[in-house]
Amino acid sequence: MDDELQAPPLIFPGRGPETAYRTAHDLLARRAPREALEVLEPALAEEPGNTGLRSLRALAYLLRAQLGPAEAELAALVEERPDDDWVRHALGRSLERQSRLAEALPHLRLAAAMSGDPEHELAVLRVERRLAETGERSFDDLA
Repeated sequence: MDDELQAPPLIFPGRGPETAYRTAHDLLARRAPREALEVLEPALAEEPGNTGLRSLRALAYLLRAQLGPAEAELAALVEERPDDDWVRHALGRSLERQSRLAEALPHLRLAAAMSGDPEHELAVLRVERRLAETGERSFDDLA
């Protein structure tokens, strides 16, 4: 006998990518990435090229520590939108969390230069320090 309480399924008003975006954004703000993915996947099936929905899916993957899918989504978004500082930063963070520091640093540096965001600049300093500690060279240093 299963004594666990089961939560009712999530029901969201409205349809379409705009509603999915707002709902998923709210769920991610509440740190509910699994539920956000449940909202995003059907919307992305209808609009697979929607970059806003794809960015939220990448964030949900990051929050769930699904770094492979996050990296794949973010790399594709960087190809499509190389001037998006959030996408660059998120890709750099995904690579950093996989201990691929040399690959992460160029993305983090670009994001910091584009945004001027102190959090982005701190990420650059953190990765540079970790690279110096390991003696590893960044891709930028090899060029």
